[in-house]
Order: sequence, then structure tokens, then C-alpha cells
Amino acid sequence: MSQIPAIAIHGGAWAIPDNLAEASVEGVKVAAQIGYTILQKGGSAVDAVEAAVRSLEDDPAFDAGTGSVLNTDGEVEMDAVVMDGKDLKCGSVACIQNIKNPISVARLVMDKTDHVLLVGKGANKFAEKMGVESVQTKQLVTEEAIREWEQYVKFKVTVDTLFKQRNPIGHDTVGAVAIDTSGNVAFGTSTGGITAKMPGRVGDSPIIGSGGYADNNSGAVSTTGHGESILKVCLAKNITTLLEQGKSVQEAAEESLSVMATRVQGSGGVVVVDKHGNVGKHFTTERMAWSWIKDNQLSYGLNPSEHFTEILK
Repeated sequence: MSQIPAIAIHGGAWAIPDNLAEASVEGVKVAAQIGYTILQKGGSAVDAVEAAVRSLEDDPAFDAGTGSVLNTDGEVEMDAVVMDGKDLKCGSVACIQNIKNPISVARLVMDKTDHVLLVGKGANKFAEKMGVESVQTKQLVTEEAIREWEQYVKFKVTVDTLFKQRNPIGHDTVGAVAIDTSGNVAFGTSTGGITAKMPGRVGDSPIIGSGGYADNNSGAVSTTGHGESILKVCLAKNITTLLEQGKSVQEAAEESLSVMATRVQGSGGVVVVDKHGNVGKHFTTERMAWSWIKDNQLSYGLNPSEHFTEILK
């Protein structure tokens, strides 16, 4: 019996300002539809999440690929990861530079190497070997990202302090989870990091078990939020463990984010799909752009307790 496919998207959990609200919601809706079209045609969950995340990376409203933010040296360093729940194959890149779609380089690491994670110059050398086109830094950075960087540098305020204050500056991670008609799950996550981060800083996004996890025995998760906090509690793996213990997607998401808040005073958000195709999301930041599609119904929202639906034609 064929599994009913589903896909869920997040565009980052943070204090999204009003001037980015509409674009953020529209972006996650478009990404969900791109991934869902692949699933409807019998495509794999991995193909769906890669395509969905590429869409988000191409959208300057999000901090991934185009729209990435600058570190203290004024450079762009991006992270991305993808994982197949069927056999736990995964690939990721960290601190990669001058690449338009890091998620696809992460997919190449998974498909073309025996490794899981490539970083920095090594990741860029691998991308070049695979024929991935390099782009100039200015093609990845928006005017808003430059203004944010200038403000952080000017006031010399730590990234951690600004994040805890939920300052409406600084974007966050994007991600997707999916289950295909064969019942396989997958996740993909991508980020440009946090404005004014130290060069070489790697957060949760490319780390298996933190930035996301996918296992056909439980489900798939993509996380977003304060990377250091997510790393400390292995947020994604904690959620899939709760799924294996019989918790619902919503229970697992809410309980895990509550633990993170209590243990390390961190905030964030997640999208989740379990092995049965149930989808859910939860966030403890002011806003998170999210969407999911199942049974030709598109659900989406931005603010807490917000849930809109549309029937796809």
C-alpha cells in the first residue's frame, strides 16, 4: 500500500520583522509546493527536500544561499545538510563559501563520497571538482545583510546577547522534511549563520542529530533557532527518540523545545514528519515562517497559534 506523501518547511525561527513577514510566508509556501510536486510524481523524499531547500536558498528573504549574512570579517560562510531515513546516509558542508546552493553540495557529499561532513576549503575544493559553479560573495549578500553587519560591528554587541534579546535583526536557518510514497523520510537544512559570527563558527545546522535527523523507524526533523543551544541538547535526535517512544509529532516537538529552554535557556523551532506521515511544527521564538502540504491541502503560518489552510488545485 502506497504511503500518502507529505512535506513540511520552515524559513527560520526568529523575530521576523514586518517588512519580511509576507515574503517569508510566501517563500515557504512556494518551497512546499515545489517539493510536493516531486512527491506526487513518485519522487524520493531526498529529492523533494533538496528541491524545496534550493528554492529557499534562492530567495533573498531567507538566510541561506542568496540572502546569507556576514561574519565579523565581512565574509559569507554557509552550512547545509541532507539525510535519507532509509539507510541513514547523509552529507553536509560547513563554512563553504561562494556557492549558490550549499544543499546540493551536501547532497553530493552524501552521494559521491564515503564522508559525512566537509568543511571550509575542502568543501569548496570538492564542489569545484563536482562542477559546481562558484559565485561572487556580492551575489549572496543583500543590502539588508550589509546594514545588519555594519550595525553589529559598530556597536560591538555579541551575537548571543542580541539573539537572547530577540532583536529583530539577523536571519536564521531554513529547512524541510518529507515522506514519499514509498514511506521513506528525509530532511534538509541550510543556513548562512548568524550576523557577525566568528569566522569558522559552525552552529547546529550541518550537524547530524542537531540541525536535523531522518530515520524511517521514527521520522524526520529539521531544526532552527539558536545553534549553540540546539547543539547542546541534540534537539533533532531527541525528537526522533520521542517519536520512537510513541509520542505524537506535536508532543515530541513541544517537549523537546521545552527541555532546551529549561536546560540551556535556548529558543528555536522545528518541523517534523513521523513514519506514518503525520506532520507538525512548534517554535518558541516570536515568529517562524512554516508550511506543509498533505492530501493536497496547504497549511501555513507565521505567528504563534496561527494556522491557515488552502486547498491546492
